[in-house]
Amino acid sequence: MAETVDDITIRYEEEGQLLVEELDKRILTRGAWATLVFRYREFDRRKDQMGPVKFAIRRYQKRNGIYRMQSRFKISNEKQARLLVETLQGWLDGAQEP
Repeated sequence: MAETVDDITIRYEEEGQLLVEELDKRILTRGAWATLVFRYREFDRRKDQMGPVKFAIRRYQKRNGIYRMQSRFKISNEKQARLLVETLQGWLDGAQEP
């Protein structure tokens, strides 16, 4: 568990084997509730190698001095990520009316 928002990671290792490789992260909000977005890859056991790039948005709450994950959303491929970016950009630019 992380004590600071900067220490939060998606990296995961089991018995010396790297299963989730964190490629990048961006801290969107800080404080008692923190929101982070990660770019990462997961180990594919069938292929014995890291899989394609994925993205995740995670919310953490700090309680008793420790950040704990409260919710997460996985963006499973680049196509989905690009569609999300395009949709948000359209909304921000006012191109799409409600």
